[in-house]
Amino acid sequence: MLNIAQLLATELDLKPYQVQNALELFAEGATIPFIARYRKERTGEMDEVQLRDLSDRYTYLSELEERKATIIKAIATQGKLTDELNEKITSCLQKTELEDLYLPYRPKRRTRATIAREKGLEPLAEFIKSLNVKSPGSASLEAEAAKYISDQGVKSSEEALKGAADILAEEVAETAELRAYIRDYLLESGVFISRIKDEHPEGTTKFEMYRNYQAKVKSIAPHNILALCRGEAEGVLTFEIAFDEDVVLSYLESQEIKTKVRAIRDFYQAMLKDAFNRLMKTSLMGEVIAEKKTYADFESIKTFETNLRELLLSAPAGMKPTLAIDPGFRTGCKVAVIDQTGKFLEYQAVFPHQAAEQRTKAAQTIKNLIEKYKIELIAIGNGTASRETEEFVSQVLQAIERKPTKVMVNESGASIYSASKVALEEFPDLDITVRGAISIGRRLQDPLAELVKIDPKSIGVGQYQHDVDQKLLKKKLDETVESCVNYVGVDLNTASKELLTFVSGITPTVANNIVAYRNQYGAFKNRRQLLKVPKLGPKAFEQAAGFLRIRNGENPLDNTAVHPESYSLVEAIASDLSVPLNQVTQIAEKLKKTNLKKYVTDSVGEPTLRDILSELEKPGRDPRAEFKYATFKEGITEIKDLQVGMELEGIITNVANFGAFVDIGVHQDGLVHISQLADRFVDDPKKIVKVGQVVKVRVLEINEKLKRISLSMKSLRQ
Repeated sequence: MLNIAQLLATELDLKPYQVQNALELFAEGATIPFIARYRKERTGEMDEVQLRDLSDRYTYLSELEERKATIIKAIATQGKLTDELNEKITSCLQKTELEDLYLPYRPKRRTRATIAREKGLEPLAEFIKSLNVKSPGSASLEAEAAKYISDQGVKSSEEALKGAADILAEEVAETAELRAYIRDYLLESGVFISRIKDEHPEGTTKFEMYRNYQAKVKSIAPHNILALCRGEAEGVLTFEIAFDEDVVLSYLESQEIKTKVRAIRDFYQAMLKDAFNRLMKTSLMGEVIAEKKTYADFESIKTFETNLRELLLSAPAGMKPTLAIDPGFRTGCKVAVIDQTGKFLEYQAVFPHQAAEQRTKAAQTIKNLIEKYKIELIAIGNGTASRETEEFVSQVLQAIERKPTKVMVNESGASIYSASKVALEEFPDLDITVRGAISIGRRLQDPLAELVKIDPKSIGVGQYQHDVDQKLLKKKLDETVESCVNYVGVDLNTASKELLTFVSGITPTVANNIVAYRNQYGAFKNRRQLLKVPKLGPKAFEQAAGFLRIRNGENPLDNTAVHPESYSLVEAIASDLSVPLNQVTQIAEKLKKTNLKKYVTDSVGEPTLRDILSELEKPGRDPRAEFKYATFKEGITEIKDLQVGMELEGIITNVANFGAFVDIGVHQDGLVHISQLADRFVDDPKKIVKVGQVVKVRVLEINEKLKRISLSMKSLRQ
């Protein structure tokens, strides 16, 4: 059996105690955000990335060990488990290697080799193998094969030799070492070649670049392999791996042919060629494609995770009275008012893009709403009629003395939310279009709190998201949302049940119970009240409490990330420093001048004390960046308004392996190719840009027909 903990320590460059303690915490039901934040002493300050890598690899190795046990039992039942095979199985570290070892013993349908064995030809195959090893001076394969002619189905020497070759070919095709070598050769030296099918004339498909495409297997970009797989699935293209088959056959001959006798060599050469072409080639190419697809999935999901994280952690404009507008031409603009807590107050429909009379009436309605509710923010969805609506609102604001901040908001997924069960429960009496407007406004106030209500796949920051491993995608995106929610912290008295669900230790049932308790008994006054919530026991309290904030509560520490388990320590420190607990910033000031080591105990070390000091310096702070927004150029509202060379301001909406997409206010995002992101070589766009970033770009090329805009960030001071 593998010593998994020791192996993990070696692979991940961690100390054995870090691995052991982290695994114990996982087994106890501790979440990764909780361990990373509140158990630094036990893990040697492992961060979330290290903990997730450890968790993922531990899961993989544990599944591998379970599979080994199943395979060993299956082979032992057949009476074929040798000490050497047992050692190979127990020591392997990859699932592919394990399945190669099991292949000869795996139950299989009737094959040509099976039929040959049924005809009694296995002794002939063994005889030929012995001739290959012994290298006799002379041997007649035909004469030996003639002994197997019988009424049981072997009609000739030729047929007997063919059956023996089938048996030997299957043995070769199921030899783990041979399969591993050829698989590695294909990965290293193979070339992907694709062709568009004849029924798709040139220029009629989105896969045009793959019409006569070649790329080395070892270096193909993730988005290219995903595109090939999608194109094949949609029936538009075919692709395969090209390689030098002579190299593979020469390798097989060098490994399998021992004799110099021409007749036996000829027999083996023909058998090996059949073994490769009939039994190995297609399956190994499939395995290589699957391996590259798995890698592409991983890279694509990693990019999705990064984009989602940046989007969820976008700077909030703040909880301020907000006018939210979902623009439209024919159906008008849906206008919703929400207060500084995100509560819906009023709805109006206006029609500024129709007759002059309607435009005047719409302007008066907007002005009245701004003044009535003392609006500080205006959120305008970036869909249809967005720029025209923005210009209309700008004209309205000219007549208002105290002007609200006007921001274009990415509305990807807003329609998904407005038709969802979540929205229906929240606003059962409102029309679907009104719910969409409310969501746009709340996104501006606090992106994280609103976006957690939407399936991440609907937010528009993925790359080939429907083509990757859906189970892995969901797992990684859920982890990202969980990480972001716990990083920022959650206001216990305003959070939706959807937001609460992502808090460490809180299940959907408990989240519902928290909201129900809050509705029944009013706002929480302290964290200890959580223990009165049905099904929220001591363990859930331990995991969740530090991430839940209570503003203006009974204990000032409840509005910080200081965990309740450390309250007595902070109270002791405050007493030592002669500072009242409600003056936490003064505690921090004095604590900075004190030797923290004097407060170190068996359970609380310097890492936790440093975190406590950091929290006391800025209690209730939001760790997200300062709010910024893009200003789109006036008069540029459609692709036809663009000109090559034009310099514009925009906002990054998505980052892919090949570049970044930028909203410049013309209803169609432009692409900054990776080669145009900077005045230097860029190997990874994520190192240069992130979703939500405001950037300056130059227009390089415009294709109105295909709705494609090429942009550059080169030589522009950002």
